[in-house]
Amino acid sequence: MRGRLALLMGFGAGYVLGAQAGHERYEQLRRLYDNLVSSPTFQGATGKAREAAGTGYEQAKGFASEGASKVSGAVKERRTDPRSSLQVAPPPT
Repeated sequence: MRGRLALLMGFGAGYVLGAQAGHERYEQLRRLYDNLVSSPTFQGATGKAREAAGTGYEQAKGFASEGASKVSGAVKERRTDPRSSLQVAPPPT
């Protein structure tokens, strides 16, 4: 019982001290983040990253469209070719 009480008291003291230090550290990190986000270097890097993502998206969209066209053409060709008709086995008796 004594061990549990000591553990709970230690946990409580650590929580209180950590909460005070935690709030100060949070404020420090928040100021650092705000400074980072507002810096011109970060703004430039963000713009370049967005541009690269947009370019990659457009390329992927083009490749996907091209692939879909090829598949669609192959399916249409197979449907019209009498040699490629699908043969189904008769049901078992």
